[in-house]
Amino acid sequence: MQWRYDVTGVDTVTLHFGECIDLALVDPIQQASQALRQQLGARLLDVVPSYTSIMLRYDLLVDDLTSLMADLTPLLNNLSTRSGCQLATDIVEIPVWYDIKVGPDLPRIAALAGLSEEAVIQLHSSQAYQVFAIGFAPGFAYLGEVPEQLAAPRLSTPRVKVPAGSLGIADTQTALYPLSSPGGWNLIGRTPLTLFDPRREPASLLNAGQQVKFRAINFAEYQALGGQLDE
Repeated sequence: MQWRYDVTGVDTVTLHFGECIDLALVDPIQQASQALRQQLGARLLDVVPSYTSIMLRYDLLVDDLTSLMADLTPLLNNLSTRSGCQLATDIVEIPVWYDIKVGPDLPRIAALAGLSEEAVIQLHSSQAYQVFAIGFAPGFAYLGEVPEQLAAPRLSTPRVKVPAGSLGIADTQTALYPLSSPGGWNLIGRTPLTLFDPRREPASLLNAGQQVKFRAINFAEYQALGGQLDE
């Protein structure tokens, strides 16, 4: 496994496995993250996998960079021959009501793609998406990549408030807003599921390395599952 590292803070180091988004990096990064958690345990205060890297935070009071890297290096260099890291392959199904009432940019995406709104819904929900990273907000999962026809630039002017559960597209990625927040993604639907709850364990429904499949539902099912319309 090819990798390099940068010191990115007084108590953080970032491991780099590539330079651009690539589905081929997902499994190696998740395998490395899992191995680091298992083998280094309490020495790591945080392990944050992303598109091409893993950020590690350690306790300066009990560890130092030299000793950490001395133990970390052989672990990563030998990772490809290890058999103890079994990655989860389950697909998380998320129900989504695709409709202009909760997805006001659905007509725009359809026009840009030269498709009907129904075709956009079918195409978007026809494949599984990889969770590349969690960021921007707690539980905000960056998923990719959308079918080429559905790729669309971010809005030129972000919305002041995007409701929790909103499903959007920006460039080649798609994402769900776990909390109400500002945002510039093209909204095409909404899920009634609670994506982030600090009282739940784990708090985030989605995590890096998982796969997600969207299931189109109607308004009745959306309501039955607890979904609401904007006031």
